[in-house]
Formats: sequence, C-alpha cells, structure tokens
Amino acid sequence: MSLQGKNFKLSNGNTIPAVGYGVGTKWFKFGRNEIDDNVVNAVQLAIETGAPHIDGAEVYNTNKEIGQSLTNSGVKREDVFVTDKYFAGDGSYQARSTNANPYEALKADLKDLNVDYVDLYLIHAPFVKKETHGFDLAEAWQYLEKLVDDGYAKNIGVSNFAKEDLEVILNSKPKYKPVINQIEYNAYLQNQTPGIVEFSKSNDILVTAYSPLGPLLKGKPGPIDDYVNKLASKYDKTDSQILLRSVLQNGILPITTSSKKERIKASLEIFDFELTKDEVSEINKLGEQKTLRQYWTKEYSKYD
Repeated sequence: MSLQGKNFKLSNGNTIPAVGYGVGTKWFKFGRNEIDDNVVNAVQLAIETGAPHIDGAEVYNTNKEIGQSLTNSGVKREDVFVTDKYFAGDGSYQARSTNANPYEALKADLKDLNVDYVDLYLIHAPFVKKETHGFDLAEAWQYLEKLVDDGYAKNIGVSNFAKEDLEVILNSKPKYKPVINQIEYNAYLQNQTPGIVEFSKSNDILVTAYSPLGPLLKGKPGPIDDYVNKLASKYDKTDSQILLRSVLQNGILPITTSSKKERIKASLEIFDFELTKDEVSEINKLGEQKTLRQYWTKEYSKYD
C-alpha cells in the first residue's frame, strides 16, 4: 500500500494509478437515462489526455457514457483502470440498486461499460441490512468475493465506510480483504468519520479521496489559501496541483474531475515535484481549523 512512481501498490500485490478521474459529482445523472454527450466527451477527453484511471458508479448512471468513451477513444482495455460501485443506498434505506445483489449489479454494469471486467469494484456505502436488501453487509462482501473468483472484478473494496463498518467485514473472516476505502477527504475534512484514515491504513486498506479540491472550489476563503498559494509560487505549480500532491504525500489517492483539457492535464502532472514533510504537515495543520463536508451530511455531519 505504497506510492511507487505513478501508482499505488495495493495489499494484494496489484497496482492502481495514483490519480483518478471521477465521473460522479459533476456528471451525476441518477434518474435520467438518456445518454449525455457532455459526459461522453469529457471522459473521452480525459482518456485521450492520458488519464489512466476512470472512477464511476452504478448510482451515477454514467456507465453507458464511460463505455461509449472507452470505445470511442480506441484505448486498449488493459491501459485504463476502471472502477465501479454497487449502489447500496444511504442511511434512510429508502433507495438502492434495482439489481438483486452486488454480483448481479456488476454483471449488469459490465454491459453498460462494454467491458468484460472492472479493475476495482466497491460497495458504495455501508447502509446494507437484511430487512431492506435481503442480505447483510458481510454477505454483501461475499458477493464481491465471488466476483473476483469469477473474473469480473480484479480488486474489491468499499466506500464511505466508518471504522465499525470495516470491522464487520474484517471480523467476518473474509476470503479477500478490502484493498480500498474511498471517502470524502480534503484538507478541511481529514477524516470523514472518526479515525477512519488511520484505521484504514493500519489494516493495509488504501484510502482514496473524492472531492480533494473542495477547499479551492467550495472552501474559500479559508486558512490554507495563502500558504497553498505560496507553495504554488515556490514550485511553479497551480494551487490544485499543490493540494493534489499533498493528498498523495499523505498516502491517499486523489480523485478529481474536469471538462477542461488543461485542468485534466494538470491533475496528471503532480509526479515531477515533491513537497517537504513540513509543508505537508503545515497544510494539514492549517486545514484542521475549518470543516468542509459536502456529502453524506445526514449520516456523518454529527461528527463535525
């Protein structure tokens, strides 16, 4: 679970590109089933610009667009790391995947993605129980393990899981441990739930961060602004590149998105410089002075 060049090595020995291009938040179209050409064009642009890692999900309803962009780009399947997620629902337990279980959900998604397998499949949230889903969280994980055994997923993990949720899986004597926990993470939200980053790392689970640029996009003005700007001048990089690099050096994989080629390109150009340990520590320290939580607020804002 260490950064090696432009990849992280996972606990199972596989690797994952160290920056992801997200096809969620900005492109989210749950409930709208028509193909969105803007999404197709953006993902295709990302792939053609060199983005090696595309992060999607069943609930985003953008898998057909991802599939079309993969086809249009002509990229070799093995040259793009594709992530998908099972729509578990939220803390209200009112909505979830229409597929019977995670196994069937991924098989359906593969048709939309027009691929034979995904490189990573995640349970999108821990809000799974027998009464609503027909299976509990530990049983949901067993469906993911079967996906690995049957060749439909190369790696499996979770998303938005708190410590106690991970413990359910880890204590169930799983055949395969989660290799990823994808959470909302930024300088102003260094733990989505109490202690989750350290707990994940201590169990050899790589943390991936969605909305890592929240402080620049939704958090201004804020306590890190002047310092990040100072570092951008020092290293001749953008503020976004400084923040993405700091996330990397915290041992976390950032996932970001854009429809602009120059910004996509910039997000991939964070491997030719390195912040000092003191600089990363200072960003973290300044970031603790503010909280920015954009997602799962009903479930987790109680921790703010």
